[in-house]
Amino acid sequence: MTKINMSLNCNAFLLKPAGQDYLWGGRRLKDEFSKEFDLTPLAETWECSTHPDGISIVASGEMEGMLLSKVLKEHPEYLGTHPKTDGELPILIKLIDAKKDLSVQVHPDDAYAKEHEMGSLGKNEMWYVLDATKDATLVYGFYRDMDQEILRKSLHEGTVEKYLQKVKIQKDDVFYIESGTVHAIGAGALIAEIQENSNLTYRLYDYNRLNKNGKTRELHIDKALAVANLKGSVAPRQPMRVLKYKRGYASEFLCRCKYFQVERVLINTERTRTMADFQTDGNSFQVLLCVDGCGILFDENIPLNFFKGDCIFIPANSVPLKLHGKAQLLKVSC
Repeated sequence: MTKINMSLNCNAFLLKPAGQDYLWGGRRLKDEFSKEFDLTPLAETWECSTHPDGISIVASGEMEGMLLSKVLKEHPEYLGTHPKTDGELPILIKLIDAKKDLSVQVHPDDAYAKEHEMGSLGKNEMWYVLDATKDATLVYGFYRDMDQEILRKSLHEGTVEKYLQKVKIQKDDVFYIESGTVHAIGAGALIAEIQENSNLTYRLYDYNRLNKNGKTRELHIDKALAVANLKGSVAPRQPMRVLKYKRGYASEFLCRCKYFQVERVLINTERTRTMADFQTDGNSFQVLLCVDGCGILFDENIPLNFFKGDCIFIPANSVPLKLHGKAQLLKVSC
């Protein structure tokens, strides 16, 4: 494949996220990740997103101030040739602060979403636990096999929680949530989420909570039951992970699926080093989410400072990148 000539506006660039003020959020994204939004609470920041419900903005370089969706429409070569891109950003990356329990919910797969949701993508997602309180849990499916009649009755009577499988979580855990899996993030969890570029959520149960207007939030029980996996499931175990060490950094795979792949990279070098893992080919872009520490990335000797909470987009066919600092990054690509 012929390598695309890179112009100045094809260097790596920072992104400014969109914010969401869902009722279960808190303050940790403001206090610990320097997310400056006039939203209370601040539940989510959509760090890398072209979804119309929350579009990221370029925050450095020649394209600063432009919507990421506009940049990628004008420069589809930034996405690469991976079939999942198909001219559109196929992923959405979030930071999530769950001060309170999220609703019990389920997401459709691509086929159901395409047929019933005006051609939208479905939603498969991965969670990386950045932090968790001592008693934090998540909901992952059911303890036992269910059927629609039993589930409907339990939802009507408010007894559904006794059937839900709750899993204790701790910092550095990884969970892959396949479409159709009934799930919920529990109070006290701080999560980085990588998912398909979709905002389809079918709520099954919301603890009878009231929103800021004093009304209960909409439930989507019929659609949820149409897509939910009602089989009992085994609590997910943490996969074996192996750190691979190279000069100045170490890396490990967290998740690889047909929608995206995610690595955790630990940078620890006082010298500026070329790091081949951050050079993209023509196949896919990369997104780097800094979840701890800080550093400097050099793209064609142009310095880009990054800090905890920053998100960097690296177009496909990038030059070799140089980095130094002490930081923990999540690296996402197709």
